[in-house]
Amino acid sequence: MKAIKITSPFHAEITEVPKPEITAPDDVIIRVTSGGICGSDIGIYNGTNSLATYPRLIGHEFGGIVEAVGPAVTGIEPGSQAAADPVLSCGKCYACRIGRHNVCRNLEVMGVHRDGGFAEYVKVPAKNVHLYHKKLDESLLGLAEPYTIGAEICKRAQIQAGDQVLIMGSGPIGICAMQVAKRQGAQVILSDLVKERLEKAKSMGADETVLVPEENLEERLEQFTDGEGIPVVVDTVCTPASLEDAVRLACPAGRIVCLGLKDQPSKICMADITKKELTIVGSRLNNNCFGEVIAGFEDGSLNPEQLMTKAYHYTDIMEALTMITEHPKDVLKLVLKFEG
Repeated sequence: MKAIKITSPFHAEITEVPKPEITAPDDVIIRVTSGGICGSDIGIYNGTNSLATYPRLIGHEFGGIVEAVGPAVTGIEPGSQAAADPVLSCGKCYACRIGRHNVCRNLEVMGVHRDGGFAEYVKVPAKNVHLYHKKLDESLLGLAEPYTIGAEICKRAQIQAGDQVLIMGSGPIGICAMQVAKRQGAQVILSDLVKERLEKAKSMGADETVLVPEENLEERLEQFTDGEGIPVVVDTVCTPASLEDAVRLACPAGRIVCLGLKDQPSKICMADITKKELTIVGSRLNNNCFGEVIAGFEDGSLNPEQLMTKAYHYTDIMEALTMITEHPKDVLKLVLKFEG
C-alpha cells in the first residue's frame, strides 16, 4: 500500500509499505479516507519536532472505514465509519491507573513516536476506534482528533455553562476549543495577531474577537466581563510571554490552561499566582474525548467542514506542505484524501 513517509527533515515521499494484517485479537484495520495535517506533522517535516524519529510515517489525525477486525473485537463492524485515537498508553503507570492515560509515562502517539495514519490502511487497537453513528462526508472523518484536543482543554479548564473564556490564539486548536466551549454554554472571546483568523473564528461562533496589535486586550476583557475580569484563560499561543500574559489577565480564582511544549522559561512571580489563588493546569492530547466530539459533529454544534480550508489528494502532499509553510495566514486545516 501507499503511505507518506518523512525520511529526514524536508524530505517527504510517497512510499510502498506492507498493508497491515490482523495479528492480535483486538486489532482493527481501517481503510483511511482522510487525515488532517497538524502542526506536529509540519514539525516532523521541518525537523523541529523533538519527539519524532526518522524515518516516520506521519499522521495522527485520521479516520476512515473499518476494513477488518480481530476475533475478540465486538461492537465494531466492517464498513463502519470511524475515527482513531492516536494515543497509545501502557495501562500500568500511575497516570494510567488514575485514568489519565494521555500523559502516560510511556506514552506513544501514532505519527510521532511510531508510524501513523497517513496511509491507505492503518491498524489500531479496538479501544482506540470510535464509530460515527451518522454518515458523514469521508473527507471529515479524520477531523475528530483536533476537536478532542479542544475538548480536553475545556475539561481541564472545567468550563461550564455561563463561564467567560479568553482563548489566546485563533489557530485550529483555539477554534476547536472555542466551539467545544460554546457547545458547553460558555461565552468566548478570542485574541490574535491575524485579522483573517479572527474573522474565521467569528464566523464559527466566537462571541467576540480582539485584534491585539490594534486593540487593547485588557480593556476589551473589562468590557466583556462587565469589569470583573476573565475567569478562564486558554493559552494556545504557547510562548513564554503568552503564559505571563495569562497569569496577568486572569481574575482572582481564575483558571489557566497551558498547552505549550517549549523549554524556554517564563518570568512569572509566584505572588501573582498566590494572591489570586489561580489554578494553572496543562492540557495534552485527549483523555476519552472522542465520544463528545462525534456527538458534536452529528448534532451540528461542532463544524469540521468549516475547519477544513482545503482538501488535497495524498499524492499532493508537497503542495499541501508548501501551502501551510508559505501561506500560514490563509490556512486553518488542510485535509489529505486517500481514496483512489
